[in-house]
Amino acid sequence: MLRIGFGTDDLNRLRVAAGSDFMWEVVLSLQLLQNRHAALIFDPWRRQVREGLARAGLIRTTRALMEVSPLASYFPDFLTPGLGSPDPDTGLDAVLSTPRRRLRYELGRLYPDRPMPSGARRLAEGGSEVLHRLGTAVRAYHAVAVAPYRTVIDRAVGADLAKRADLALAAGAEGLLDSYQPELLSWRDGRLECGYPFDRGLELNGRPLTLIPSFFCIRQPVALAASELSPVLVYPLPLAPGCLTVAGPGGAPGLGSGSVERLQRLLGPTRARVLELLGRPMSTSGIAAALHLSPANASRHAAVLREAGLVGSFRDGHWVLHRRTGLGDALLNGTWGCDELGDGAVGHAGAPASGRRAAVRRAL
Repeated sequence: MLRIGFGTDDLNRLRVAAGSDFMWEVVLSLQLLQNRHAALIFDPWRRQVREGLARAGLIRTTRALMEVSPLASYFPDFLTPGLGSPDPDTGLDAVLSTPRRRLRYELGRLYPDRPMPSGARRLAEGGSEVLHRLGTAVRAYHAVAVAPYRTVIDRAVGADLAKRADLALAAGAEGLLDSYQPELLSWRDGRLECGYPFDRGLELNGRPLTLIPSFFCIRQPVALAASELSPVLVYPLPLAPGCLTVAGPGGAPGLGSGSVERLQRLLGPTRARVLELLGRPMSTSGIAAALHLSPANASRHAAVLREAGLVGSFRDGHWVLHRRTGLGDALLNGTWGCDELGDGAVGHAGAPASGRRAAVRRAL
């Protein structure tokens, strides 16, 4: 849990970035390539990006970038200096002007107990040549993994910011923070709380907190590790499956996924989208807003998924929240195969897979 303490006037200094940030999207997309999180939304993107990186001869380059931006609870702050600037030159200029001492310190934190990979070690030693290569690598990766989806990203960010702006105008800073509840943040008694890999406190002490929307941030918000830096909180957008089903670079066919299609055949397209959304707790109204459903329809879909054991519901104060269960995770991520497992196979929940398939189909 991350707890951000607000002083007397800190709420008046709260700001929301005007858009997504170039370097934050680069780093967070790199991390998404290293996991299977949000599979229904991002697996088609992962497939096409990996194919694009291979065609462009960028596999080794991308692996080198992953060495300095691993899938971990810590990655170097110098890689994400921005406060919401989509401009590549602005973001990269800030990264490439990082002092050598800071490079050594932050990269050293990545590898405290084992030798640093050669690429990270050369970067930690600094120098204009290695920093120039870093900038070239980031631009090349961005051109394949992020730039082709700029229209989709901008549309999602714009919709989110429009909603936040309306609420801020109607109810001020507290109304703005309330708009993130209960799915992402909790605001009470001068303290902002959100899910985090470990317990951490952060006091603003008169510094403005910047909220930055990110297309490639998922599950929970992200903050800079160093408390002395300008505080930011990067938060995920409410994405729906199919939002990345767009034409790829050079008019390539749209993204597609056999596993997505199978899941949609099993659950129906709307319930598949609801199941994907519920990787983090969401209220019925949150589901309705994210998928443009009526509250009654959102409630019905959540109830059907709950009866199937794919979603659990619990009360948090005045809210009833829904979240995917372990069985829902297994179905979504393909570790419980709807088609592939034989009748005698046993899945994660311990029951025979064929019996669980039948139970799910009866409930749905």
